[in-house]
Amino acid sequence: MAKFLLLMNYGPAANCDVPIEQWDPKDVAAHIRFQQDLGQELTENGELVDGQGLAHPSLAKTVTFTGSGAPVVTDGPFPESKELLAGYWMVDTTLERALEIAAKASAAPGPNGVPLGQPIEVRELMSAPPSPDL
Repeated sequence: MAKFLLLMNYGPAANCDVPIEQWDPKDVAAHIRFQQDLGQELTENGELVDGQGLAHPSLAKTVTFTGSGAPVVTDGPFPESKELLAGYWMVDTTLERALEIAAKASAAPGPNGVPLGQPIEVRELMSAPPSPDL
């Protein structure tokens, strides 16, 4: 067992290029219900560590700091493409199961109930090497 981050990417690679804030409210409700049901399933299976949707990148800030002076805080990121990180699931399971969950999440319903087919990036969390001081 290991922890995996399933990154939900939204953009041109999905079956939908309409921002969720422009969807019919019934489609938004169905999409949210799908996410809640998946979260419940993962919780009942003991696999869910965390899962969240993310605010639009226009509300994000980027912080840069070199260790001296004041940190620099800028708006963004503003990617050149229309792709954005929409949210994530963190699960504690096997790689095979993480891939199954990612496939299910990828098929979340979009406008008119059509599965989004959104790309889900599956990344295992790294563990720190043992400290020589321990």
